Amino acid sequence: MRYFLDISYKGTSYHGWQFQKNAHTLQAEIENAISRLLGVKTPIMASGRTDAGVHAKQQIAHFDTVESIDVEKLEFRLNRFFARDITINSIVEVKPDAHARFNANGRAYEYYINQKKNPFLQEVSYYFPNPLNVELMNEAASKLLGTQDFESFSKVKTEVNNFICNITKAHWQIENDSLVFHVTANRFLRGMVRALVGTLLEVGLEKMAVEDFIKIIERKDRTAAGRAVPPKGLFLSKVTYPSSVYSN
Repeated sequence: MRYFLDISYKGTSYHGWQFQKNAHTLQAEIENAISRLLGVKTPIMASGRTDAGVHAKQQIAHFDTVESIDVEKLEFRLNRFFARDITINSIVEVKPDAHARFNANGRAYEYYINQKKNPFLQEVSYYFPNPLNVELMNEAASKLLGTQDFESFSKVKTEVNNFICNITKAHWQIENDSLVFHVTANRFLRGMVRALVGTLLEVGLEKMAVEDFIKIIERKDRTAAGRAVPPKGLFLSKVTYPSSVYSN
C-alpha cells in the first residue's frame, strides 16, 4: 500500500529536507517517527528537496506499508510525536505506483519580504526596508511566463538534463507591510526562486531595467543574474498531482 503525506514545516531548525549524516534534517525526523510508530523501517520520498532554512506550507512525500493502515490514527500519533515545527495535514492512500516526486505536475513557491521591522517575522521573512518599484518588478516578472531556459537562475554544478521550466504564474503582491512573490511552474531548478527574487529586487531598486532582466534570461549564465536572497523567506506552498495518482 502506498500513501501520500501532506506536510507543513518551519525549516529554521533543520539542515534542509534531504537526509545528511550528522545533520538534523526533516526527512530523517519524519522517517524516524513513521518507522517507530509502524514498527518497521519506513523510507519516505518527497516531491523535492528544500534547502536549509526553507519552509513548506505543503510538502508531499510518499511511503509504503505491507498492509493498509488507519490513516486518521497515524496522523494523530505523528502530530503528537513531532515538535511544534512539523505538522501532518493529512495522509491519503494513492495508487501503488504513484510517486511524490515524478508524478507532481505543478509546484508553487512564495517568497516573503518584510519592509517594516517585525521581531515575529525574523525567521520567516526577509527584512528589506528599501523602497521598491513593485510595478516594475511585476513587469519584469511577467517576462518569466512560459517555457524557457532558466539556467541563469540555477545553482552551478547542478545535475540536471536541462534547465527548461514552464512558469505559469509569477507576480508580486502587497500584503500590509509585506511583499510576497508568487511563482508556479512544472519544475524548479536548485536555488531558482531565491535567485529570481534577488534579481527582481534589483529591478525594484531601479538598478536594473526590465530590458536588462530579459537579457539575463537569454544569457543562460548564473553570473549574469543577481544574488540569491536568504532562505528564511521562502515557502514551498503547493504541490499538485493528476487525479489519476489517487485511489478510487
